[in-house]
Amino acid sequence: MIKSELIKSIAEKSSLTKEDSEAVLKGMIESIEETVAKGEKVQLVGFGSFEPRARAARMGRNPRTKEEISIAATTVPVFKAGKKFKNLINKLSWTYYNWKNTA
Repeated sequence: MIKSELIKSIAEKSSLTKEDSEAVLKGMIESIEETVAKGEKVQLVGFGSFEPRARAARMGRNPRTKEEISIAATTVPVFKAGKKFKNLINKLSWTYYNWKNTA
């Protein structure tokens, strides 16, 4: 699913216009980005949480030259799926897997 399809789906499920749905989605994404960039966690109960996570500096290897390189410490955004979301995906994946293998 791409962004335009997501906006259409939101509009259908919420009875908002596509323009309003796009504004809501854009606002939600911006709010999550700003909050995580400030170092705070965004938790959507049942769906999951977004949070910043620090990665320590480490030594790596250039795959072409095999030369060791230093990789700087950084902070990365992380999404962790919630229990309800995980259970739904596992249930749907299992159903699809069984359907695919019996056809």
